[in-house]
Amino acid sequence: MSSLFSHIIRFILLVLVQVFILNQLEVGWGILIMAYPLFIFLLPYELNISLTLLISFVLGISIDAMSNTFGLHTSSLLLFAYLRPIIFSRFASQEDYEMNREANIYTLGTNWFILTFGTLLLLHHLWFFLFEVANLGEFTYIIRKTILSTIVSFLVCVGLQIIFVQKPKDR
Repeated sequence: MSSLFSHIIRFILLVLVQVFILNQLEVGWGILIMAYPLFIFLLPYELNISLTLLISFVLGISIDAMSNTFGLHTSSLLLFAYLRPIIFSRFASQEDYEMNREANIYTLGTNWFILTFGTLLLLHHLWFFLFEVANLGEFTYIIRKTILSTIVSFLVCVGLQIIFVQKPKDR
């Protein structure tokens, strides 16, 4: 029950931080900081894909409704959630994932986190900016926004994880 409660609190906090803080920041160079994909990433690995997609939809639509982005966050987060088990399986075997443990930097290591979360975040951002700009004539602009936003968002997510995610206790 405490795990469910912590996920609910994390959900609410990430929506509020994204909408009221991160969406309001003017970083420059087209950078948009998006930390909310971290919520989906931190869900337990064995969570049913249908439930993960439903949670992603609710999270994305919550941010879209408060940000007037008309489904950009929702569609990007659904892609993130759909690709999550595929990317996870590419970078670690099924045996590496323990039941009911969230997938974070502490449970499977820094290299694994950089590869998996970095890949998923890059795809999330690319999808988001492709539909935000909606003009392939602006391809270099889309790529620049994607790369810069991914780097900054990744660093923010690492910081949030270091601050708020507890290290597992050694057995």
